[in-house]
Amino acid sequence: MAQELRKKTSERMSSAIDALKKEFSSIRTGRASLALLDGITVDYYGTTTPLQQLASLTIPESRQIAIQPWEQRIIPEIEKAILKSDLGLTPMNDGKIIRINIPILTEERRKQLVKLVKKRAEEAKVAVRNIRRDSNEELKKLEKEKHLSEDDAKKEHDEIQRITDSFIKKIDEVLEHKEKEIMEV
Repeated sequence: MAQELRKKTSERMSSAIDALKKEFSSIRTGRASLALLDGITVDYYGTTTPLQQLASLTIPESRQIAIQPWEQRIIPEIEKAILKSDLGLTPMNDGKIIRINIPILTEERRKQLVKLVKKRAEEAKVAVRNIRRDSNEELKKLEKEKHLSEDDAKKEHDEIQRITDSFIKKIDEVLEHKEKEIMEV
């Protein structure tokens, strides 16, 4: 039972880190990334459709995203959707392809993004600690119901703490990597 609880705890903490990485991928740095466009949906004949299902997305240069719609008629709708998003990007089209140039981030904007990233990392740490709390409560319940001895429960609490520490460390590493990426000119 305790081993199963450890496994479940690790999986939940791992999913918290995966969610943080996914969130970080949508935060703009100075270079082009298709993840920036993940949340964009386009009104396609009355249906909101993800941009990825309406066009091919490529990165022809390190600071540019190219969007080639499968139907030329949808270009104005794609442009509207990009402008409506809060990414601060301006699409330009030549009738066939929409190009988005990623502007260089100002020092002030970089600092704002670093603050945002730190806040998101702290939220992930809180999530990991909440998972630890849930697991520890589960251990106490198992001990109370006499499924675990007091010594075994103590060992499991220590093991849960070790797992928590390792995931907090991973969050710090992910944060450090993203900070470097943002501050890179």
